[in-house]
Amino acid sequence: MTPDAPAPRRRGRPPRTAEATGPGARTRILEAARTEFAEHGYDRTSMRGIARAAGVDAALVHHYFGTKDEVFAAAIEVSFEPALVIPAVLGGAADGLGERLARYFIAVWENPATRAPLLAILRSALTHETAAELLRGFVLRRLLERIAAELDVPDPTFRAELAASHLVGIAILRYVIRAEPLASADPERIIEMVAPTLQRYLTAP
Repeated sequence: MTPDAPAPRRRGRPPRTAEATGPGARTRILEAARTEFAEHGYDRTSMRGIARAAGVDAALVHHYFGTKDEVFAAAIEVSFEPALVIPAVLGGAADGLGERLARYFIAVWENPATRAPLLAILRSALTHETAAELLRGFVLRRLLERIAAELDVPDPTFRAELAASHLVGIAILRYVIRAEPLASADPERIIEMVAPTLQRYLTAP
């Protein structure tokens, strides 16, 4: 080999290029993890699979997030702020609360950007406690319990859980199982049918 010839490429770990290790790598890892978890659930997703989808070394995934639980939690965190959502849901007449809540929930699921992490939660929650805890945190503590606590009604936590059971059931059938005709129903029709029940859960004497 001449002095100017390129060195032979070694087998094993890929080269540490700027693209593979730079600031954008963490974002790509999270995007890849969100897709992998949404498509395969927690148990069938691996750190190596996430790294492969992101185009990085698996060691880099461990470097940023440590464990599979940690990358899962970071990947599925939904970008929404309850402090902004709650006034919008509670604003207006009390008898329109069920419709506003139903409209907000369906809008989150109809948006592909927020649907993917929620699919990851639902597909994993029945078999993995980390996913179950995140689901409880999103649906109950971060949203419904805070809404119910603002209402002048007894048993706000129980009411929040009843509302959550209804909404999560719709999400599973429509977006995970894709049961027809619910999966193809117009979102406005779902809101129209669901709103009165949510209203009763949250405000009925």
